[in-house]
Amino acid sequence: MLFGWCMYFRPGVSSATFQYLSSYTWSQVMKWLRRKHHRINRKDLRRRYCGGGWWPSGEERTLFDPGKVRTTRYRYRGTVIPSPWPTTG
Repeated sequence: MLFGWCMYFRPGVSSATFQYLSSYTWSQVMKWLRRKHHRINRKDLRRRYCGGGWWPSGEERTLFDPGKVRTTRYRYRGTVIPSPWPTTG
């Protein structure tokens, strides 16, 4: 779902939004892990579910990181766009 949303909004100026979404996703997943394993401290949660890093990943899957999506900017097309009005000259 995150991947599809990021691919849809990729054209345009959306990198700050992707960074925010990345931070929000990480915090929600970590909150869920804390609720699921309330007896384990944060360091052990990171070691177990993040592979020693900060982003949740496993042997089979890695959580999609919207912050790493490269955005594309709109191209300037200028006079290439056809005009519906006739030119007078």
